[in-house]
Amino acid sequence: MSGSGGAAAAAVSSAPPAQDEGMTWWYRWLCRLSGVLGAVSCAISGLFNCVTIHPLNIAAGVWMIMNAFILLLCEAPFCCQFIEFANTVAEKVDRLRSWQKAVFYCGMAIIPVVISLTLTTLLGNAIAFATGVLYGLSALGKKGDAISYARIQQQKQQGDEEKLTDTLEGEL
Repeated sequence: MSGSGGAAAAAVSSAPPAQDEGMTWWYRWLCRLSGVLGAVSCAISGLFNCVTIHPLNIAAGVWMIMNAFILLLCEAPFCCQFIEFANTVAEKVDRLRSWQKAVFYCGMAIIPVVISLTLTTLLGNAIAFATGVLYGLSALGKKGDAISYARIQQQKQQGDEEKLTDTLEGEL
């Protein structure tokens, strides 16, 4: 068993490192903290959702508890030390691009709301959805500064003027 685990660890460590995609260290930690808080809120709300006789609320609650487990597994694998594959999963998730994490986390947070639209599911999944939004915003990239934007606009305007003068000269 240790031989196959060592081979898997070697395969994971030989993979290319995760891309930063322009994320600063504090934004990366903000996304991780949001993921952990989203997992806690999903778990607590999921437990409250399961204490009912309505089957759709129970299904949404179970899904929310599963979301909490997956969020903790992906964002804070040290919380899941009792699971052998936690670090492997976390490393694979770290190699995903930000927009892929955003789609995954937002999709996971929407499903319980679709199953059972209650205040508990909305509030419980809000922070998990916000984690996906934060990753989505990081996928958009940094906002450009005003000087480079003005330079690009000036180049476009000069190009448009040259095309217009070429067109006018061609008509004469």
